[in-house]
Amino acid sequence: MSVDVETGRFTVGVFQDIASAEKGVDALRKQGITVESLSILAKASPEMSSFIERTLGAAQSLDIHDIGPAMARGPLVAALQGDDQGLTKAGISGTMRRVGFQAHDGRIFHVLTGRGGVMVGIHSEPRAADALAVLHSYGGGNAAIGAWTGRV
Repeated sequence: MSVDVETGRFTVGVFQDIASAEKGVDALRKQGITVESLSILAKASPEMSSFIERTLGAAQSLDIHDIGPAMARGPLVAALQGDDQGLTKAGISGTMRRVGFQAHDGRIFHVLTGRGGVMVGIHSEPRAADALAVLHSYGGGNAAIGAWTGRV
């Protein structure tokens, strides 16, 4: 089943841990990125649940294919999960194409998140370059813009 999502609107990076992700998310918000445009996805833990809740609101529990129990919230998560349980069935690597990333990007994000990293996504094409700069500045590993219309 095809999921109808707008591609080219997400900037994604994976932080090493919650502390790094918190600093990165705070910097994004100081740059004017709205809470509604932010997404967080990581392996489940009480600390992760607390981080997501205080940053974005109540966390959603997911069982991600090849990663296991995870906590998440935001528009990137909704696009990846879709109405066909994409993350549960295909994992991060199998769903990142839905939001404009190449298969190899999906595998990298999957491995980094599976190793305990915190995936942060920003749904904001007009601010994609700003978001990318912040992710890189604060340690968002392999940060990239998915099929951004301004990307060559």
